[in-house]
Amino acid sequence: MNRKIRSGALTGLHGEKNWYKRGAARAMMRAVDFKEEDFDKPLIAVASPYTNATPCNDHIDRLGRVVMDELKRVDAMPLIFGTPIVSDGITMGTDGMRYSLVSRDLIADCIETMIDAYYCDGAVTLGGCDKSIPGAVMPLARCNVPSVFVYGGTILPGNYKGKKIDIVSIFEAVGEHGAGKISEEDYHGVECGACPGAGSCGGMYTANTMASAYEAMGISLPGTASLPAVNVDNKISAEKIAECARAAEAVVNLIDKRIFPKDIMTFDSLSNAFVVAMALGGSTNAVLHLLATAREADVDFTLKDMELLAKKTPLLANMKPSGKYMMLELNEVGGVPLVMKELFDNGMIKGDCITVSGETVAKNLESVGSIPEGQDLLFHVAKPYGVPGSHIQILHGNLAEEGAVMKLSGKDIPEFTGPAKVFEKEEDCLDAILAGKIQKGDVIVIRYEGPKGGPGMREMLAPSSALVGAGLGKDVAMITDGRFSGGTHGIMMGHVAPEAYVGGLIALVEEGDEIEIRPYDGSVKLNVSDEEIAKRRANWKALERKCKRGILSKYRNAVKSASVGAVTS
Repeated sequence: MNRKIRSGALTGLHGEKNWYKRGAARAMMRAVDFKEEDFDKPLIAVASPYTNATPCNDHIDRLGRVVMDELKRVDAMPLIFGTPIVSDGITMGTDGMRYSLVSRDLIADCIETMIDAYYCDGAVTLGGCDKSIPGAVMPLARCNVPSVFVYGGTILPGNYKGKKIDIVSIFEAVGEHGAGKISEEDYHGVECGACPGAGSCGGMYTANTMASAYEAMGISLPGTASLPAVNVDNKISAEKIAECARAAEAVVNLIDKRIFPKDIMTFDSLSNAFVVAMALGGSTNAVLHLLATAREADVDFTLKDMELLAKKTPLLANMKPSGKYMMLELNEVGGVPLVMKELFDNGMIKGDCITVSGETVAKNLESVGSIPEGQDLLFHVAKPYGVPGSHIQILHGNLAEEGAVMKLSGKDIPEFTGPAKVFEKEEDCLDAILAGKIQKGDVIVIRYEGPKGGPGMREMLAPSSALVGAGLGKDVAMITDGRFSGGTHGIMMGHVAPEAYVGGLIALVEEGDEIEIRPYDGSVKLNVSDEEIAKRRANWKALERKCKRGILSKYRNAVKSASVGAVTS
């Protein structure tokens, strides 16, 4: 079977008229170790978004090289390249964070450029941080060549004084230190122990959420989302090396069977992905990234569909940030396939979706057992950790006409009403929390942090974690047109749309206004008269943050509402 389904246009094909026309291209490729016989092999893009700036992607170059070697083993020719990477955890609370969500689409654009410019026959893309994961999957739908996504893997748990800790531990320690609850020594100990080596943040935060969702969707190999990135010596784990070999074999098999990403990315598979993310207690960012993935795949999967699925899906996992366990412990119990099997057996996900294994979801799950007894990490649908609709809710109301996203994580928050404390940017809110200016019952409003207004839709992990650290996580609500980290927990509502920058009602909220949140009714309301709102709107002018040139300016001009995934294409 001919595996050069596209690359013959680049290299020429032996015996065809274009062989002589493409001599110059082959001459350059010979300089990078292509041999005569290699021009008859499929050309596979290997997207390796590496940087030593963050543990999430510090090892991705090593994984990429393993993938290259494995592709050569199965008679394919790899073309490896990198992309920019922005670490949320490092840039959080600074203007650098404005580039984080922007980087998702930039990564996607870079990968699309390389796959299509070089007429690649297939692709193996890698991702570690929570933007490089959707950034590595979205272009697969655009280019629609046989492809497999390989997750970099979870970090190992950190440790301080015998207690397992992670990156959120230090964010919350900021609030604890500010409130005088921990010593300088303990603060420093948590900082030094939180991140022991390479890999993505260890709880069910955005990276692990998206890895789980994409495994459920079928664009990653079964059983791979929960694998550790490295071992205790910070060497690539044996499990990840084995996955790279499987991925190389899988992409060639997909070429042979002519199975393309758009065959995999369907309404049903996106529904599966969202349901699994909700059952695991995943990040609100899954809403944003799955909407964006759907758009790239030309699938009509909307916020309304997510709202309906969220109401039906029970919370099955007791995982951080709101629960007890980390991703490595999920792996020890049985990983994402165990959760999928429980959902499938109860009719909550579809089994006929094709996956990168070349088999359907149902076929992949045939040999998977059931949730074991005697543990409190995973629960059965019949007796869930949280009842259906108790994790993420999609809210609407005059304050969020296009929708907003609220994370409950199994907590009982039937209603919250309080006076608004208004901030025009994240840093001002954090300063107020650390200065003790936020009181029980307040509703914090952080605006002009949306996709256009930021620009870049920053995450609010620093102030939300400081609230928890200060002991206010159950007594103060936070509303923003920005995002929340997967590490966030508390009474948090984000993705408010329309955002402040385009004149959404959040722009007209004033200090002391009463805001009413009813999660189980799916409503959020600013209790101000229509007459007063009209008066304020007549005098409103958008707050401008300068970005006259460069990528932030381009992003502001191109990006669409968070309600459709903050997409730029």
